[in-house]
Amino acid sequence: MNDPADNALAPSHGDLASEIRRRRTFAIISHPDAGKTTLTEKLLLYGGAIHMAGSIKSRKATRYATSDWMEIERQRGISVTSSALQFEYDGFAINLLDTPGHKDFSEDTYRTLEAADSVIMLLDGAKGIEPQTLKLFEVARLRNLPIVTFINKVDRESLPPLTLLSEIEKNLSIRAFPKNWPLGMGRTFRGVFDLAHRRAHLYSAREHGGARSEEEIVGGNDSRLDAVLSEIGLQSEFWDEVELLDSDAGIWDDAQFKSGNVTPVFFGSALNNFGVEVFLKSFLDLSPSPGPHMSDMGPVPPENEHFSGFIFKIQANMDPQHRDRFAFLRICSGRFRKGMSARNVNTGQEVRLSKTLQFMGQKRESVEEAFPGDIIGLHDPGIFHIGDTLAEKGDFVYEGIPHFSPEFFVRVQIADPLKRKHLRKGLFQIAEEGAIQIFTLDTEGERDILVGAVGQLQFDVLKFRLEHEYKVRAKLEPMNYDRVRWVTGNPEMVANLSSTLDTLLVYDREKMPVALFRNEWALRYVVDKYPSIGFHGTSPRTFRKGTQPRS
Repeated sequence: MNDPADNALAPSHGDLASEIRRRRTFAIISHPDAGKTTLTEKLLLYGGAIHMAGSIKSRKATRYATSDWMEIERQRGISVTSSALQFEYDGFAINLLDTPGHKDFSEDTYRTLEAADSVIMLLDGAKGIEPQTLKLFEVARLRNLPIVTFINKVDRESLPPLTLLSEIEKNLSIRAFPKNWPLGMGRTFRGVFDLAHRRAHLYSAREHGGARSEEEIVGGNDSRLDAVLSEIGLQSEFWDEVELLDSDAGIWDDAQFKSGNVTPVFFGSALNNFGVEVFLKSFLDLSPSPGPHMSDMGPVPPENEHFSGFIFKIQANMDPQHRDRFAFLRICSGRFRKGMSARNVNTGQEVRLSKTLQFMGQKRESVEEAFPGDIIGLHDPGIFHIGDTLAEKGDFVYEGIPHFSPEFFVRVQIADPLKRKHLRKGLFQIAEEGAIQIFTLDTEGERDILVGAVGQLQFDVLKFRLEHEYKVRAKLEPMNYDRVRWVTGNPEMVANLSSTLDTLLVYDREKMPVALFRNEWALRYVVDKYPSIGFHGTSPRTFRKGTQPRS
C-alpha cells in the first residue's frame, strides 16, 4: 500500500488550462458537532490521502484528525484553526480548506471562504439548520459560492428527510435539489438511492468507520432493493417519496447551482462511511474549477500566464520544535514555480519564493510548482500580512479579505517583568494570524497591552499558546468595553476623547488612534459631540495597496 504522502498533488507537465480544469478548491462549513472533522477525514480516506480514519472524540481513536494539530484542539476536541489539505483523487487535484469549528473563530472561517471556489454545507440530520451554519451560509452566499449540502448522521435518529429539505429552503431561501435519498433513517438506515441513475448504494457498517466501507450497488428494480425496503417497512412510503421528488425537482440547472441559488442535497453518515464516496464523486463532478478573481483593477482570469495570488491566512508555530511561521497563499492565476520571484503589491517588496510547502496536517511536502486553485504555504520571516497580493507582473490588489472589529477586550498582565519581551513577541506573532488585535495606551507601546477579539474562546487559546509556545504565564483581565472605532481627524481633538466618559483612547500596532466604548450610548454621544472626527469600524489602513511593512 502506498504511503499517504505519495498522494499529495502530483507534479504536472500539463498545460495551464488543463491543470486549472482539474482543480477543486472548497471549504466545509457547519455548526459545531455536525461532524465536520469526521467528514474531512473520510474525504481524505476515500481520496487515498490516509489509510485509516479515527473517530476524533472516541477514546478508542488511535490518533487525532489530520487537520487538528494544535495542542488545545487535541485537548478540547474542537478546531480553532483552519488548515489546507491537498490530495489527488480520480484525476482531480483537490484543495480542501478545513475551517475552524467554533463560532468564536468565525473571522478565520470568513477569510478561508475567500480562498474557496465552492462550499460543502454540513448539516446534522437531527438538528437541521443551526445558528452557526446560517451565519456561515450567509457569507458563502455573499460571494455567490456554489453550495453542496451533505446531511450527516442519518444513521441516528433524525428529522424526516422531507422536513430537512423544507427547512433548508425556508431558512436559507435557496432551492434544495436532492441528488440521492436515504433508504430509511436512524436504526433502519441501509444506504442511499441515486435519484438520477435509479440505483441504490447499500452499505455495511464497520465499527467507527475507520476503513473504507464496502458497498453493493443494485438497480431500482432489483429484488435486493425490494428486500431491503421490506425489511425496514418502507416499501410503499419510499417509492411515494421518490415519485413526489421526481415531480417537484424538475430539471437540474447547473447555472443556478454555480450562482448559489440551488443546492444539491446528499444524505449519509460520515462516521460510518455511508454515502461518503458517492458524495465525493458527485461533488467533484458538480463543483467548479477555479474562475476569475476580482481585483481593484477588474477580474483576473486564472488563465493569465503571470503568477498571482493573495494571502488569506498566517499561522505561527505549526511545528513547535521549529517555531516557524507560514503564510497561506491562494493562487489565482498563472503557474507557480519554486524559486521564482514575485512582488508584494501591498508593500512594494520583491520576494523570492524559495521555501514553499503544501500540508497534510503536520506533514509537509515541498512544492515545485502549483496552479490556480492551489493553496501553498510560504515561509514567512515577518514580511507577509493577511490580504497581501503577490504578483509576478502588474499593480493590482485582490479584493474581499474581510476584517472584523473586536467585541471583547482584555488587559494583558504578567507577574515576571523579565518575561515582557517574550510576551510582546508572542502577542505580536499571534496577532499577525488575524485572530486577535493588539492595542496600547500610548503610541510607543510601552504601557499596558490590550487585546481585542471577536469571541471569548480566542482569549483561552491566546493564554494557552502564550504559556505553551512562548513560556509566558499571562493574566488576562477583562475590560468592560464592547465597541471600537478607529479615529481620524485633528490630533488635538482626537486626544480629547481620552477624557470622555465611558471612552478609552488607545493605539493599534500602526499607531492609529482607536476609541473603545463601554456601550452604544457612549459611542453615539462621542460621534454626536465630535462631528468633524471620522469614526471607522475597521482601520483605514487595513489591507490597502501601498501600505508599508508593519512592525
